[in-house]
Amino acid sequence: MQYYRIGERLVPCEKDELKGAQFAAVLTGAEWREKRDAFDMVIDMYPGLEDRRETKAIVNFDSLTGTFHVPDRANISGLAHTFAFALDEKGVIIIDDEGYGRALVEEVARTRKWKLPSLERFIYDLLEELIGKDLALLDSIEKKLNEAEMDILKGGVEEFPAELNDIRGDLLDLRLHYEQLIDLGQELEENENEFFKEENLRYFHLFTGRVERMRDRVTSLRDYVAQLRDLVQTQLSVKQNKTMTLLTVIATIFMPLTLIAGWYGMNFKYMPEFDKPYAYPIVIGVCVAIVVGCLIWFKKKKWM
Repeated sequence: MQYYRIGERLVPCEKDELKGAQFAAVLTGAEWREKRDAFDMVIDMYPGLEDRRETKAIVNFDSLTGTFHVPDRANISGLAHTFAFALDEKGVIIIDDEGYGRALVEEVARTRKWKLPSLERFIYDLLEELIGKDLALLDSIEKKLNEAEMDILKGGVEEFPAELNDIRGDLLDLRLHYEQLIDLGQELEENENEFFKEENLRYFHLFTGRVERMRDRVTSLRDYVAQLRDLVQTQLSVKQNKTMTLLTVIATIFMPLTLIAGWYGMNFKYMPEFDKPYAYPIVIGVCVAIVVGCLIWFKKKKWM
């Protein structure tokens, strides 16, 4: 377990040094079950700390508990990072068996220094650390979609790329995650138990607004994927139409040639052309003229 006193920055300390100061603590699940009574938090909904399948906050009689279910940014559709928390006006406790929540707190301790330290500011920076790299992630996704669009427009795609289906699934998971974070931020801003100072509720409002913008961007990217699907379908339809046009042109050219071949293949006894020495080259010339005439006509009509 690790205890921090909230001052100008997070200061590692022992538990007996926390008296009279707001604090942050990181405990494993076993440590929390063993020592939770020592923190004097009136918590009547412990099951909420064990069910970590979503990000949420639960208002208790004299405390606030909740869980985090955070998609792994390196593999969004894979296993998510999970941890829980409990807080009141004295401090916040992170309950984490995996190490992800501990790493967030350590990063805040390493990189943050505050002019006006408070529990609210620490929670805000913890939440900001949780989504801190998401803008770069969304930028990389948008870049992949732009590259996919260029490939589609160049005609190098024969079907909807499987990678775009994966991206669409990742965006769906991120959208759900952001919506849950928005609900969490609004719950903190509501301040039902009055744990937070009124002037510090702006931190949670800022966080909620930022996540809302990320959710809107994810929604736009999902719409972009849908547009790319339509673009692929359009390109395939154009290719099919070109193929059908080519086959139609070929069939149209050979129709009069087939008529001539059928005509002179009947072998009637008194067909005068059979006795003419120039009949054969004349028929060949007529066939060539028909082909050339059809090609010129099709070009003029822009059917080829």
